Amino acid sequence: MAEGSAELELFRRRWREELAGGAKRQRREPAAEPAAGAENRRSAEPSEPGYLALARGLLDGGAPACRSPSPARPAEEPAGDGDGDGDGDDLLGQLIRDLNEINEIPFFDIQLPYELALKIFQYLGKTELGRCAQVSRTWKVLAEDEVLWYRLCQQEGYLLDTSISDYSCWKLALKNCRARERTLKTNWKNRIGAVSQLQYEQGKILCDVHSCDGVVIAGYTSGEVRLWDTRTWDYTAPILEPMHGPGDAGPQPHVSFVKINSSLAVAAYEDGTVSVWSLMFGREPIHRYQHNQKIQALALGSEGAAVATASGFEVKVESPNDRGFWQTTETFEIQKLVNFLNLVPDVTGSPVTVAAAEDIVYLLKAEDPGKILHSVYGQPVTCLDVSAREAAFGVKTFGWLLNEPNQILLYNLETSQCLKKMGNSIGDFTCVSLRNSPPNMLVTGNKDRRVRVFDLRRSESLCSLYAHQLGVSAVQMDDWKIVSGGEEGLVCVWDQRMGTKLWEMHARHPVRHVWFNSHSLITANIPDEKTPRGASIMDDDLTAHRKHRGIIYAYEFSVDQLAVESVLPICRSSYDEVTGYNYNIGLAVPYDNI
Repeated sequence: MAEGSAELELFRRRWREELAGGAKRQRREPAAEPAAGAENRRSAEPSEPGYLALARGLLDGGAPACRSPSPARPAEEPAGDGDGDGDGDDLLGQLIRDLNEINEIPFFDIQLPYELALKIFQYLGKTELGRCAQVSRTWKVLAEDEVLWYRLCQQEGYLLDTSISDYSCWKLALKNCRARERTLKTNWKNRIGAVSQLQYEQGKILCDVHSCDGVVIAGYTSGEVRLWDTRTWDYTAPILEPMHGPGDAGPQPHVSFVKINSSLAVAAYEDGTVSVWSLMFGREPIHRYQHNQKIQALALGSEGAAVATASGFEVKVESPNDRGFWQTTETFEIQKLVNFLNLVPDVTGSPVTVAAAEDIVYLLKAEDPGKILHSVYGQPVTCLDVSAREAAFGVKTFGWLLNEPNQILLYNLETSQCLKKMGNSIGDFTCVSLRNSPPNMLVTGNKDRRVRVFDLRRSESLCSLYAHQLGVSAVQMDDWKIVSGGEEGLVCVWDQRMGTKLWEMHARHPVRHVWFNSHSLITANIPDEKTPRGASIMDDDLTAHRKHRGIIYAYEFSVDQLAVESVLPICRSSYDEVTGYNYNIGLAVPYDNI
């Protein structure tokens, strides 16, 4: 053991002397040796360890190719006489300090400050940043800067409501968001998820349904209005109480229309009453007003507080003033009965309303109350949707107008000019979705049982999907999928790029409402008959059979484990599943679990 320790101590001393000798030679001989002399000296020396060769090369004047000597360093530094025990440690410490003192970013033949280099790197994408991280250690630190990945995450639409301090690694956060998006897309395509029924069990019939960001509102023939929050799986359905008058002791009138946005809920009743609730203040309505006749259309702004209703030949717009008191903002008198009514979103100042009354489309503004956007005699409007700058509606033609087929017209709301005439079908267009569609895209449903997707930069349809036997009644699309509902009660999910049906679900009554986002889907089957015959032959029963009531379905595709009451998996098996056509069906026989 003593001999081994002596040999180790001798090796360490020789190694320190060799390092010190190299430093002294560097100070004595600053000029480079001739190439032949250096080659002869290296050939004459015996083979040396790799770390010693690296240290010798650095002491002989070698430096990383990507950086120049720091100007703050002195030209010469004393290296000691080589006899002290700390000379080798000091030399290695100085080497490490030199390598860590890179305060500037090397860009090959120039050097830039860190902030300027970060400004250049912010124009790169994910792939380019990954390639730059492989150039050098300095570039890797720069390419993985949190500011760059935070901006990339925001640009792709992830975690928009967060700040840069909410996550310690934004590169990992973006990776997790993209993986979650791929999982949700796979679940949508293969019908993997859970479904729940938002059903009101008091024997009354569903009249109207609307939803916004996962919050569902429904009105019934009993006069009750209920809410569900599918974001928290809260299906207790609180009741929004109406404001009763002094003589309203009898049964409440039926609910005609319901609407909801991020802050308000509105319901219109058959007797012409309109009630407005705030989702923040509780179940009591904050405003109530009355029409003299039955309400034909109801509109609620996507943001803010503005309600528009049409009754008879009058369109009334209600909104709160600066102090929060509700009042009638505008009242418009038109020539015909209103069929469709929409509020233009993202309007500063007084609300702007688009109303379709038979074959006339009005653009109702405070400064121009009677402006007509479109009017062609004999071409009634069959559907309507409005975005911030455009209005799309379907027009119906009759047999004697052979030169004007059923079409979708697109108008600019600022110039009141017709931008496009799309479609040439035999059937009437029954639904159109412009506001919730991707940019420059529009999806329509028709009585000829087809769903059509239009590019607003062209006049022809991109694809035509055939599924619904009794016509299309509701439709919505995003960048890759389409959800459509039909009069026969069928809900179909389509892959828009492939033009194929992914899966379908069926219920008894026509589909009147469809809404979805990246992870959930809301559908409503609403019966056309609101007063069906009950069990008694002589008079109607006070409770309707369940098959007459209508149903609301809430689908969730982001759950990890399927709910027990889910009907999406048709059957389960304890063995390896055999995948069926687009349904991920697990085939099983009764004796598998024996």
